[in-house]
Amino acid sequence: MTDDLVHLLTTAAQVGARHRETVATRPVHPAPDPTALAAAFGGDLPAGRTRPDDVLRQLVAAAEPGLVGTVGPRFFGFVIGGSSPSATAADILAAGWDQCAYNEVLSPAAAAAERAAGAWAKQLLGLPATASVGFVTGAQAANTVGLAVGRHRVLADAGWDVERDGLCGAPRAVIVASEERHATIDRAARLLGLGTSSIRPVAATAQGAIDVDALGHILATLAGQPVIVCLQAGNVNTGACDDLRRAISLAKRHGAWAHVDGAFGLWAAASPRTAHLVDGVEEADSWGTDAHKWLNVPYDSGLAFCADAALHAETMSYAASYLTGSGAGSDFVLGDLTPESSRRARGFAVWAALRELGTEGVADLVDRSCALTRRMASRLQAGGATVHNDVVLNQLLVSLGDPAHTDAIIAAVQRDGTCWVGGTTWRGQRLIRVSVSNATTTEDDIDLSADAILRAAASVMAAAAPST
Repeated sequence: MTDDLVHLLTTAAQVGARHRETVATRPVHPAPDPTALAAAFGGDLPAGRTRPDDVLRQLVAAAEPGLVGTVGPRFFGFVIGGSSPSATAADILAAGWDQCAYNEVLSPAAAAAERAAGAWAKQLLGLPATASVGFVTGAQAANTVGLAVGRHRVLADAGWDVERDGLCGAPRAVIVASEERHATIDRAARLLGLGTSSIRPVAATAQGAIDVDALGHILATLAGQPVIVCLQAGNVNTGACDDLRRAISLAKRHGAWAHVDGAFGLWAAASPRTAHLVDGVEEADSWGTDAHKWLNVPYDSGLAFCADAALHAETMSYAASYLTGSGAGSDFVLGDLTPESSRRARGFAVWAALRELGTEGVADLVDRSCALTRRMASRLQAGGATVHNDVVLNQLLVSLGDPAHTDAIIAAVQRDGTCWVGGTTWRGQRLIRVSVSNATTTEDDIDLSADAILRAAASVMAAAAPST
């Protein structure tokens, strides 16, 4: 049985490695027959058992036609990083070890890895060394945790114990956030019972950063109310960062909780070339970011930080007689900082990624992504594209010809398979959105992709031109 398990897991690792070795040479997005794909996974559940090696073989055969090259060097959609070699290997080990990372009793190793990786992350991101770190699924969970702790604090300041008494009869808490906030803030408001009507939108600048003067005016009208201010490091369209030092200072002056959504942009702090974009970030009360974006850690992996560690644990923890080591307090466990008790050991992969790169490697990853984004902008602009944002990080917005053709151009690029880009609506226009986050992307990948985008645009515009 042991030999069979070793062979099974080794085979699975080899299949994954082959995928990684060949992902750059295959179309980025597959074009499977949906009916065939559903049939390969579907059918009646067998009555009897299936040998594990047969299950693995069937899974690989069913899945491979529908796998997207998100881990490859030319996937520029959403904000998706790749997966570094050591982080991938660590994640394979995490699955093999199958540790529950709730506390030290369940896995001393997982807990130690999280504490070390969390300390390194705080160092790189310029956050207080005393801040707490919860290993969550991603920025949605991280933002929800930050807003939950903020809800606790601002309602407590108003004389209301939300953890005990809930929201019925509570003073109405207000979330003040940019009109350019990420949609995870709205969902967090819904999940936390505050509702989207609690959000007071603030005007944004031309590049999508919060208008700090407008923020000040709104905060002045909310004097005496429980307020959470949500700021942003890295606008999802433009990469623009809020003026965090000024905005956080305003929030503190008005007694508000200051949370920073830094899903990818928070990593700007790791490079001397971009750290100025997040100047003052350390003054906030809570922060959220992803490791599976710019740090290139396998999905799913996010980090929720809070300046007040005890308040973080008091908000998120729970106690039960059978849970050795649970419960809030100065000796809180790592499971007290997240919404889940049954947690996979995400810290192993984060630890491995940071250990592989070191401070200089993380800075270089940030710098190279930004430089490659600028290269893409330059190549496309030389081919006739209009660039619609200041390229300050790794996000690019462009259009080619009539913006009415944008979606057709995007579809043509995706069919071509050289690269994958998505679309967005920015300032009322449909635009092509390019996000460069993968550590394996090279200048050649950028050049090949720019040429593919320009070819697709030329084809679409030629087809749309009136015949003479």
